[in-house]
Amino acid sequence: MRDQKQRKAEFGDFQTPISLAREICSLIARTGFRPASILEPTCGTGSFLKASLETFPEVSRILGFEINPLYVAQAQHTCALTFPHTSVRVHQSDFFLTNWAEIVEDLPEPILVIGNPPWVTNTALSTWGSNNVPMKSNLDNLRGIDALTGKSNFDISEWMLRKNIEWLNGKNGLLAMLCKTTVARKVLLYAWQNELRIEAASVYILDAQEYFGASVDACLLLVRSNPMGNSRECLVFRSLHAQQPDSLFGLQDGMLVADVKSFLKWKDLTGTGFRGWRSGIKHDCSKVFELRVERGNFLNGLGEFVDLEPEVLFPLLKSSDLATHRKPRRWMVVPQRAMSDNPSRLRLDAPKTWNYLTAHAHLLDKRKSSIYRNRPRFSVFGVGLYSFAPWKVAISGLYKKLDFVQVTPFQGRPVVLDDTCYFFPCQSEEECNLLYELVTSEPAREFWSALIFWDAKRPITAQLLNSLDLMVLVQLLGKECDIARTLAERQIVEYTEGAYQRLLFREEAVDYGDEQVANELDLPAA
Repeated sequence: MRDQKQRKAEFGDFQTPISLAREICSLIARTGFRPASILEPTCGTGSFLKASLETFPEVSRILGFEINPLYVAQAQHTCALTFPHTSVRVHQSDFFLTNWAEIVEDLPEPILVIGNPPWVTNTALSTWGSNNVPMKSNLDNLRGIDALTGKSNFDISEWMLRKNIEWLNGKNGLLAMLCKTTVARKVLLYAWQNELRIEAASVYILDAQEYFGASVDACLLLVRSNPMGNSRECLVFRSLHAQQPDSLFGLQDGMLVADVKSFLKWKDLTGTGFRGWRSGIKHDCSKVFELRVERGNFLNGLGEFVDLEPEVLFPLLKSSDLATHRKPRRWMVVPQRAMSDNPSRLRLDAPKTWNYLTAHAHLLDKRKSSIYRNRPRFSVFGVGLYSFAPWKVAISGLYKKLDFVQVTPFQGRPVVLDDTCYFFPCQSEEECNLLYELVTSEPAREFWSALIFWDAKRPITAQLLNSLDLMVLVQLLGKECDIARTLAERQIVEYTEGAYQRLLFREEAVDYGDEQVANELDLPAA
């Protein structure tokens, strides 16, 4: 049992049941594809090798590669026992050190590259002390932020699948791989953006719990390559046995869209360069920064009653509060009014708060996010004049529904949100009411829904929300008025302080490779 756990940790080792391998090979055969050669880069105990030979007995060459010597022996034995007269070569090999270009170039076409690469991230491998990872390289030519094989967290299978699809570029072949659905989309986006020759692509949703005992959204990814291929779309089937696709996602106007048909209907609502929607305040130390009221006094997460200046305390809403439409139950200590502020000003302006933060410096100084490096002590992130707007329209970034909430002042104070939420600041109740009417309209909801992949870890982002042009929506709905124009203008230039903050921290976020911060700033990140 210990060896099995160690293999799963070191190699993301989830062996494919032979029944599933047979289903997948049968599906491939139904598409009409007939390989001349078969390659499995991480063959494990040989389930796909065996199922491939059963389905395509006429194949001329079949190769398997595997890093685990015990699995190599088992795969060789399985194939030799079942197909004694067929030449199946299984090699012990490290995927990351193998000369795949030379191997693939020697294979007759059509080529089937099939398998089940490791379902594990580099961060998990590092936590387990594993060295079974690719060499670091700036795969996406990212500036400052490490690429998929650098600092940022990435699925090992994504790196492998990029290589797989590159092998087949310009060749007659088929990639058939089990992976997470998020990985499948990222790999296709990479292929489309780099204009790799794809004739067709499809995703078949898989019950990972049934086959692997894993609670993850998974699929079979099929990518048909052809020297003349130019497709930028992917069909989505609800199961391996589905006869008709449920939806179609693809690359449209440089964006990955979840529903191509719906996007084309509302594409005129697309805007670029907008910054009206913001993420909430990021502090990474709830025990210190978040307070609740008990018996009329403030209590922190350490069980301590605290007495602070009222001007640093603001009612707080979190994602769960927005999802359930609750009023604020907590308060946040906000030591800054802008990213350019230095919390040390609290020594004079709010000495009780300064003493409180200093007393808990041992916790605040341990915050791991790189955005706090080289920043004034006790700084928070994502705070600006917009954070303190009296009215807001907000939405959770974590819950899988387009559920907007009107946020009103609470006990005479503007409500702030944490960094799992997104909001658009309003200066009056009239602005808030009109904005809510706009964003809950059918065109707005259908436009955003066309872009959202609901199985993503954070399906709703500021970048997604800012992709809708409010002025175009206003005109479409016939809602032109001074308030509507004010909201649309704020989407373009929302608080000059905010624009200054983006310029100030853009370089820092890039240099430190902070993935969450990069997402909040709409920077490219893995």
